[in-house]
Amino acid sequence: MGEREHRSRRDFIRAAAATAGAAAAFGGLDLRMAAQAAEAVGRSEKPLKAAFSNAGLQATWCAQGKQAAEYWGKLFNVEITWFDGELAAPKQRTAIDNMASQKWDFVAIQAFGIGTLTQPVQKMIDAGIPVIDMDTLIAPLDQINIHSFLAPDNEFMGSAVTQALCTAIKGEGTIIMTQGALGHTGAQGRARGFESVVKQFPKIEVLNTDPADWDVSKTARLWETHLTKYPKISAAFFHNDDMALAAYNVMKARNRTDILIGGVDAMPPAIQAVADGRMFATVRNPSCRIHGGAVIAGVAAVTAGEKSGEGIPKSVVTDGPVVTKSNAAGMQWMQDHFLI
Repeated sequence: MGEREHRSRRDFIRAAAATAGAAAAFGGLDLRMAAQAAEAVGRSEKPLKAAFSNAGLQATWCAQGKQAAEYWGKLFNVEITWFDGELAAPKQRTAIDNMASQKWDFVAIQAFGIGTLTQPVQKMIDAGIPVIDMDTLIAPLDQINIHSFLAPDNEFMGSAVTQALCTAIKGEGTIIMTQGALGHTGAQGRARGFESVVKQFPKIEVLNTDPADWDVSKTARLWETHLTKYPKISAAFFHNDDMALAAYNVMKARNRTDILIGGVDAMPPAIQAVADGRMFATVRNPSCRIHGGAVIAGVAAVTAGEKSGEGIPKSVVTDGPVVTKSNAAGMQWMQDHFLI
């Protein structure tokens, strides 16, 4: 491979990690992007076998990611086998133990919690299987030699939505943060972002920061308690949109829809909720880019021998905009036209 061709593929992988999977996520086909990807990385001549796992397909973010990965798998001649994490660390560990007992061309994993999958993942790395880490750390990067780590800036996402909420309540009142799973490094980053903002507003009181583990049923039970205990809640920040919308249903049933709600992910139902006023804000956590980018990185590693940290960046930060009522229509338009 010539240096120019190598550089072209490397540069495309960087860009693709930030844009992959939009067509799969929103029900259409971006032919130009697909053609560019196929030309730069190259469709595998022989079928490849890949294993994927994310935290749990009950979460809409994870379900969207699966759809994106499978779309890009078909494009690049990759047969993907899914190992559902079921939103429970012990269940995902069992699934990944099963994954590690088999042979794969590459694997991609979003861990439910940091450190919960280290042993079986290390077994696959030792067997020479490229491992792509998605969204949350499997283990600290200096402790495990994963091939590439594709993730959003979780601290930015947490701070951006919290800032929007604090500004909207004019820097005074009360706020609650409902966290995801505490062992999830994405949730940890979102919490740091939240805390970095609220400490700048001494007139805002944080009432509660209990986790709901991405579980909508647990969120509903938690918020039944919050609404009983706290007569005045000005705003609420949720670590994902599913939890935010589950809490909104409880608020609506209790006639407490004056609470400003912020979430994370900017999934289509949440964007609609922002547009019609049920939610105040969300931020795009690009599931389709992360899962689609993992397919591209895996194919490049196998078919072109791209090395971690060289042809394939060791760490790729995927970005996404904050969505409020002022730009929700534009965000929906971009989704409809496969631009994100």
